[in-house]
Amino acid sequence: MKGTGFDRGATAQEIPYEELRAFEGRVAAAAGRGKDPVNAPMIRHWCEAMGDTNPAYAGADPVAPATMLQVWTMGGLSGHDGRSSAYDALFALLDGAGYTSVVATDCEQEYVRALRPGDEITFDAVIESVSQRKTTKLGTGHFVTTRMDIHAGGELAGTHRFRILKYAPAERKPGPGTKPRPGPEPEPETKPEAKARRPRPVINRDNAGFWEGVAGHRLLIQRCGGCGTLRFPWLPGCNACGSAEWDTVEASGEGTVYSYVVMHHPPFPAFDPPYAVGLVELAEGVRIISNIVGVLYDKVRIGMPVRLEFLRVDADVELPVFRGGIGDAGDGADAGDAGDERGGG
Repeated sequence: MKGTGFDRGATAQEIPYEELRAFEGRVAAAAGRGKDPVNAPMIRHWCEAMGDTNPAYAGADPVAPATMLQVWTMGGLSGHDGRSSAYDALFALLDGAGYTSVVATDCEQEYVRALRPGDEITFDAVIESVSQRKTTKLGTGHFVTTRMDIHAGGELAGTHRFRILKYAPAERKPGPGTKPRPGPEPEPETKPEAKARRPRPVINRDNAGFWEGVAGHRLLIQRCGGCGTLRFPWLPGCNACGSAEWDTVEASGEGTVYSYVVMHHPPFPAFDPPYAVGLVELAEGVRIISNIVGVLYDKVRIGMPVRLEFLRVDADVELPVFRGGIGDAGDGADAGDAGDERGGG
């Protein structure tokens, strides 16, 4: 989520770091209470959405998935009461200096004990740290980290650290359809800028094998060495039996659109909206998110058959995408080339 109240062309004021550090250790929320106890219906909905079939989360005596820790503290649309004056004062200080936009950057969780249906959840939060001023691609601002200690029946169940960036947006070029700000006339014979590069995929030790497969035009799915369960995306261990052993199977490339969205806004320099992003169910039973190409965005439908192909978006990056309109005539076939130019991974 990002605010847009600050003039992107302005410069934020620098706040003495001592003023910001004074907020560290102060209470952000006290004696918060979960709006509902841990309950089986919510566990079931979560597992269905995540495709998690671990039997520990079902049956007569289920436990909640550990990664649901934050779910039990959420306030819903009506929110929670009890946010501290210190937290409000910190945000007022940052807003007043021009750091009026906000984006969530990451979170860390630590699990102490399993949660079961009927557990009553309480929580307390503290402003753990405020960074010195940092410059990012989004703009200049301060990272604010809060730590929430979550209790069940008075016992510590886990800790959730949540980090945001409060920033003043960097000057950006206007998107499609946006009137440019008045300014000096361009110098004669100015060369047009090259199209912005696509974001680079994040490759780490857990998913490097997947990207090696993509480089060889193979879509590889992990298979648990303990129970044989297929899983995607790649994980360091099996979410069905916990085994760390695995090998891979190559996807056939056939699939259907399980769900999809059409991206219209916000515009990004490297993309050309509108385009369709699909949740594709592969013939092997796992699901993958990628672009649907080969058909116009408004022709994509749930249940549409698709086929894997690989799209080179620039000299360094090739991505798996899925072509719709397989065997169709008319709209799908005619839109093939145009579809490849929209989105793409």
